[in-house]
Amino acid sequence: MGAPRRLLELCVLLSLSGAGAQDSMGCAPWCPPNSKCFNSSACLCNPGFNPHEPITSFMDVCDDINECGPPTSVSCGRFADCENTEGSYYCVCSPGYELINKAKNFSNAAENTCREVDECATRQHQCHNSTICVNSVGSYRCRCRPGWKPIPGFRNGPQNTTCKEVHFPVWTLPPGIHSKSLSRFFVEVQNLRRDFQPQEAEQTIKKLVEVLDGLLEAPGDIKDLSLREQHLVATWLLSKLEDTLRSLAQALPEGSFTYSLPSSTEMSLMVKENGSGNVTVGQSHARMLLDWAVVTGAEDSSPAVVGILSIQHMEELLANASLALEPEKLAQLTEAHERPVRGARATLLSAVNSVFLSNTNTDQLASPVTFAFSHHQPEEPGTELICAFWKSDSSGNGHWATTGCRRLGSGKNSTSCQCDHLSSFAVLMAHYQVEDWKLSLITKVGLSVSLICLLLCILTFLLVRPIQSSRTTVHLHLCICLFLGSAIFLAGVENVGGQVGLRCRLVAGLLHYFFLAAFCWMSLEGVELYFLVVRVFQGQGLPTRWQCLIGYGVPLIVVGISAAANGSGYGHTAHCWLDPKRGFLWSFLGPLTFVILCNAVVFVVTVWKLTQKFSEINPDMKKLRKARVVTVTAVAQLFVLGCTWGFGLFLFSPESWHSTVLAYVFTVLNCLQGTFLFVLHCLLNKKVREEYLKWACAVTGNKYSEFASSTGSSSQQTRALRPSESGM
Repeated sequence: MGAPRRLLELCVLLSLSGAGAQDSMGCAPWCPPNSKCFNSSACLCNPGFNPHEPITSFMDVCDDINECGPPTSVSCGRFADCENTEGSYYCVCSPGYELINKAKNFSNAAENTCREVDECATRQHQCHNSTICVNSVGSYRCRCRPGWKPIPGFRNGPQNTTCKEVHFPVWTLPPGIHSKSLSRFFVEVQNLRRDFQPQEAEQTIKKLVEVLDGLLEAPGDIKDLSLREQHLVATWLLSKLEDTLRSLAQALPEGSFTYSLPSSTEMSLMVKENGSGNVTVGQSHARMLLDWAVVTGAEDSSPAVVGILSIQHMEELLANASLALEPEKLAQLTEAHERPVRGARATLLSAVNSVFLSNTNTDQLASPVTFAFSHHQPEEPGTELICAFWKSDSSGNGHWATTGCRRLGSGKNSTSCQCDHLSSFAVLMAHYQVEDWKLSLITKVGLSVSLICLLLCILTFLLVRPIQSSRTTVHLHLCICLFLGSAIFLAGVENVGGQVGLRCRLVAGLLHYFFLAAFCWMSLEGVELYFLVVRVFQGQGLPTRWQCLIGYGVPLIVVGISAAANGSGYGHTAHCWLDPKRGFLWSFLGPLTFVILCNAVVFVVTVWKLTQKFSEINPDMKKLRKARVVTVTAVAQLFVLGCTWGFGLFLFSPESWHSTVLAYVFTVLNCLQGTFLFVLHCLLNKKVREEYLKWACAVTGNKYSEFASSTGSSSQQTRALRPSESGM
C-alpha cells in the first residue's frame, strides 16, 4: 500500500511541476500597455480599457474608456461635472459651486453636496475697480458703477469690463453767430455741465430739454438773424443735443423714460443691457420701430440707449429751409409732370424728431428703421407728403433731404416712413415747382383779357349788321371756339388731387374738341383770305353750311376716333389734357401742324399779292410807308391764321434756354390771340367804330351827329394812313 501511494504523490508533483513550467514558457511577450497576459497567444485589457475580449495581435492596443462621454451611465448629480481619467473617472462641482466638505472631487451622485459659491461676497471675482461685482447662478458679472459706462471695446457683463465716468459733453457757440438769446441759452447749458452729477442724470436731461424749449418758445433776436444763420443755429442745436442726450442717458438705470412739456416737446428713451429683436420707442408725436442690433452697432456697448426727442417749436428756425430731392425722385416727378421739376417749396407739418442711439455709425444701417409721425394738417390738393431729414453740410449749415427715406403711407393725421440712416426727421408737405410761375401768371392774365375781348368780338359780330358777311361768320365761330376753349382751360385744366376721373377726362375731351375746332375755323380764315386777296372775289367763299360742317364736323370726327382708339388717353395726373404716352398727343399736334402749314402758305401768298397790289394802285407810295402797311397787315394775319401756334412745335427740350425763350414767346402771343382779334376786327374797322359810337351816345344821351362832326376832321386826316377798312 505504501509504494503505490508514494507513486501517486510523485505523479501529482510531476504533473504540477510540468504545468508550471509550461505556463511560464507559454505567456505572450507582446501584450500592449494597460493589458495582461491571457495565454501564449492572447492578451486581456485591464478594466476601464477597450476592448473587453482578448486581443491576439501585437498590432492591437488597449484604449481608455471615457466614462464621462456619451453614451454613459455615470451620474454625478446637480451642479457637477464628470472628469475622465485613464482607466477611471471622478466627479467635480461645476464652476461657481463647491462641496460642503471642501473636498476636491467625489465618486458618484450619492456623494454630491455641491452648493453655489458667491464670488462677489467671498471676493474671489476679478472685476475691475471701475465696476461692481454682481453674483449670478454659478458665476458673476461685472457692471459699471452708477454714472459710469463701458469704455469703447467693452460692455457690461464680461469679467474684463472696464468703465469710465459719464460726462456732460463740451458745448461751444457756433462761429459767426451774434445773438443775446443764444448766449443766455449757452450760459444755462454751461451751468448744467458744471453742476452735473452722474447719479442725477435724469434730472439733468429734463433741465436741458426745458432750457431748449424755453429758447425755441422765445427766440428773441434769433429771429432777426438771416435764414442761413438761423439754419446754422438749428444744425448746431440738433447736433449738440444728440451727442449730449446719448452720453447722459448712459448714466440712467435700465428701463424706459418719457418726459413731456406743456409746449408739446416730448422725449422718450430706453436703456437696456441685453436687448434683442425689434423694439418700439416713442410718444405722441413720433414712434419708431427698429432692430436692437441697430441700437448697439458694432461696438455692442452695454447698456445700450435708444431715444427720440420731438421738438414742436423747431419750425421757427427751419422756416423756408430748402429741400433737396434725390435724383430718383426728380426723375419720377419729371416723368409724372412731363417737364423738369425746378424745385420744391416745403412746409413743415410735424414736429422735428431727433433720434439718438448708442451706435454712432448711423449713416448706413444694417436694417431700416420705420417711423410713424403725427401731424394735424392733411395732404392738400396739388401737394405731396414726403419724409425728409435735416442734413448738415461742411460749413455747419443744413437743408432738408430725402435720400434714403421713403413714405410708406399716410392716414388722416399720421404718416409712416422708412429710412436706412438716422438723423433729425420730419414730415414735410412739398409744393413742387413744376411750372414757371411767371408763365403761369402770363397765361392766366392773358387768357382772362382775351376772354373779355373774345366776348366783345362775339357780340360785335352778332349785333353789328353792316359788317356781316361770309368772313364775319368765320370770325364769329373762330371767336366762339377760342372763347369756350380758353374758358374751359382756365377753369379746369389743373388736375386737383392728381386723380384722373370723369371730370378730368371730360375737360380734356372738350379742350381737344374746341381747340381743334378753332384751328379748323382758322383754316377757313385762310380760305376766305385766299378768295379775298388772290381770287379778288369776296363773295366766292364756301357756303355757311359747308363752313360749319368743316369747322365743327372735322374736329368731332378726330375726337371720336381718338376716344374710341384710346379713351384712357384723355386726362393726366398733372393736368386735364392729352396723355403723351403712346403718341396720343399727335391726335392734336397732327391737325395743328397741317393747319399751320396750309395757313403759312396762304400767309406768304397774301403778303406777296398785297405788295403787288399796293404797287399797282399807287406806284408813287413811299417805300417806308408801303413797308409799314404791309408789315402791319402781315402781323395781323399771323394771329388770325394761328401761325403763332407754330412756336409750340419747337419746344423739344424744356431744360434748354432757347426752349424757355420760345415758351415765353408762345405763351404771350397765343394767350393774347383774342385781344389781337378784337383789335384787328373791331377797333380797326370803321363800321364797327361807328356802331360803338352810336351805342355809346345812346347810353350817355348825346347825339351821334354832333359827336361825328367833331371827330370827322381827324378821321379824314388819319384815313389815308390806315390799310383797308374792310376788316382784312
